[in-house]
Amino acid sequence: MCSPQESGMNAVGARMVTRSRSRGPGAGLRRGGEEGAPLRSVEAAAEGRKSHSSVKRQRKTQRLNVAYEASEGETGEGAEHLQAPGWEPRDWQQQLENIRTMRSGKDAPVDQLGAEHCYDLSAPPKVQRYQVLLSLMLSSQTKDQVTAGAMQRLRAQGLTVDSILQTDDSTLGTLIYPVGFWRNKVKYIKQTSAILQQRYGGDIPASVAELVALPGVGPKMAHLAMAVAWGTVSGIAVDTHVHRIANRLKWTKKATKSPEATRTALEEWLPRELWSEINGLLVGFGQQTCLPIHPRCQACLNRALCPAAQGL
Repeated sequence: MCSPQESGMNAVGARMVTRSRSRGPGAGLRRGGEEGAPLRSVEAAAEGRKSHSSVKRQRKTQRLNVAYEASEGETGEGAEHLQAPGWEPRDWQQQLENIRTMRSGKDAPVDQLGAEHCYDLSAPPKVQRYQVLLSLMLSSQTKDQVTAGAMQRLRAQGLTVDSILQTDDSTLGTLIYPVGFWRNKVKYIKQTSAILQQRYGGDIPASVAELVALPGVGPKMAHLAMAVAWGTVSGIAVDTHVHRIANRLKWTKKATKSPEATRTALEEWLPRELWSEINGLLVGFGQQTCLPIHPRCQACLNRALCPAAQGL
């Protein structure tokens, strides 16, 4: 089993930083601009009532502009939270609060065996990040318990880029079996490890675009790697659990057919400050209550609010 201890790694312990939609995943969030120069109120007053009214309107517009550009989470004078009007699901806030209540025990497999628990706390940060990425690659189409067992066996052999490249395919396959599609994952792990050694000095990329370019790494893995390994919220990580639950609750404006389509739909309306929470929350909820087959609707606090539960 992977260690359930809280990470000492700087990236995991760091404050999550959200990113502006208009910036690429490798860029940090910055203030949108500096407050404009003060209006020359003395000169404006001399122009009469009409000019005076115009100055008031300019001041009002300026304050709104500065508030909109303020960093999210910033407190202090002039910082307001402005939310653009748009579509949002019915009852989503109450549904979310109910899920938080049902997940308050933090006793789902993901809470003890997720990617943030599957790396060596005593390893150098670069090695920790590599181990996070490998655990995510192994987790695809695989239960957390199986991924944790594979990571434990790999770490017992010394899990670094160099050690993986020096391990023959047959041995690597034995170590990671029975993760889903283990033969393909042997190939992807070897290819990705070689790229990391050649292009990144054994570290992992710090952007979603570069991560998804690696063999065997998809969008969900990339966003989770950014969050766990680099301490940066680049987007919502959507797996089959999040995809299923979002559609059952009708958290998407229209039904979506893939996790990536669900991610795009969720990011259009879900407040950014919730992006880092939603994956772990819904994955655990999907593991314990909102099961793929025979969901436990009778025990769900959202039974009366969930469109999929109506008529059951």
